Formats: sequence, structure tokens, C-alpha cells
Amino acid sequence: MTAFAPDSLVLNRKLPLWYQVSQSLRASILGRRPHDPLRLPTEEQLAGHYGVSVLTMRQALKELEEEGLISRHRRRGTFIEPGARRGAPRRLLGSVDAVVAQQSGERTTVIGHGRMPVPGELAEYFPDLAEVAVFRRLRLDGESGEPTNWAENALRPEIAEDLDPGDLERWPMTKVLRDVLGVRIGRITDTVEATLADPATADLLRVPLLSPILHYTGVTYDADGRVVDVARIRYRGDRFSFSVTMETD
Repeated sequence: MTAFAPDSLVLNRKLPLWYQVSQSLRASILGRRPHDPLRLPTEEQLAGHYGVSVLTMRQALKELEEEGLISRHRRRGTFIEPGARRGAPRRLLGSVDAVVAQQSGERTTVIGHGRMPVPGELAEYFPDLAEVAVFRRLRLDGESGEPTNWAENALRPEIAEDLDPGDLERWPMTKVLRDVLGVRIGRITDTVEATLADPATADLLRVPLLSPILHYTGVTYDADGRVVDVARIRYRGDRFSFSVTMETD
């Protein structure tokens, strides 16, 4: 495609196609580089790229338009909003692309990486390892530059060997694991709990010590059921909320 080029997508027939397409395209939009084109391909081109009908593509674009990520102009085409950024919590229907989309759209800086003994609280996830590779990242709001959360990922060392830290400043870890390193992701389990800011978190996120923090733990399993990554993310309590939507058939 000559215009903005979205990522590829492997469709899961158990989930609504329009939803999967909208989440994949959303992640591509939020992860775009500043010099990437703002104009999207036509509905027909996008439908062909994703292997869906034009009607399905139209529904996916409507979702993104309602979120304020794109604008559609008759005869001129569809354009990414220059100020497009992460908005309100979106619906999560169980796809990896939904997880990637939720992680996208912030400025990310790698603040440290290396190997360390398996922390006691992670021993249950890596019973066969003595060490894990750890990557720490600080995420900033794309407009204000304020810190919003910081993440610490513990990975199996053999997987981390081929990981370029620079990729983590462009893409979420889930996307790097799947699309760059070729990990076949089987499932991801998420846990969110309220806690208080410890000294390190208070310093990184510029909040008072013991202020409210949302602590997220995400455990990524490969297709063989083995844990490949444990993400622990501390979100500022005044900047984030999480929602879950249960949908019936």
C-alpha cells in the first residue's frame, strides 16, 4: 500500500471480525511514527489487506471514528487524526490484538534491562529457571509528557537473547513477542489490584509516596502452555481505569 500501511492480522473466527480489525488498525494508528502518512488506504484496499468484506471494514472504521482516532471525508478519504491518542477504556473481547491495542499510543523509554535471579514472587511462573531477563520501561503521555505508568517484564532468557530494546520503545511487549520474535502466544491472563506507591514507583511516576496505584500483572503463555513473560505494570491511579464488558452470543 502506498499510504499508511497497517499491520497484518490472523483472524480468529470465534470473535467478531469487525472488532478484531478495528483493534489491529487501532494499534497500528497509535504505534505510528511521526513521519508516517496520515491518509489511510481506501475501504476496499483495507478490506483486501485484512481479508474481510467491505461492510465489515466499514464497521471497524466506524468504531475508530467514534473513538476520535480517524476522520472520514467524502471524496477525500479517511485520515488519522494528528492528535490521535489513547482514549477511554475500550472493550476487550479476548484477542491478542486487543491487548496490543490497549498497550499502544504512549511514548516509551527503556530505563534498564539485564539478567537477575528469579524473584521469589515469580518463582511459580519459572520453576525451571535460575535467572530471568528483565526489561524496565517508563511510559509517558503523548501530549503532556507526564509519566503514566512503568512496566517491568520478566522473560525467559532464551527468548530475550534476540530482543532489541529499541523495539520496546516503538511497540508493546506483546507485539514484539508475537510479531518480531515469533512467539506463538497461547493465552494471556490479567490481574489488576489496587495498591500504594512504593518509593521507586512514586519517584518514576512523580506521585506522592503511598498514593493510589493500579498494579497490573499479565502472564503470557506460549502455545505449549509455558510462561514466556510476566509483566508487572504500575499505573497512576488518577490517570487510568479498567473496564470489562461481558457480551453474550
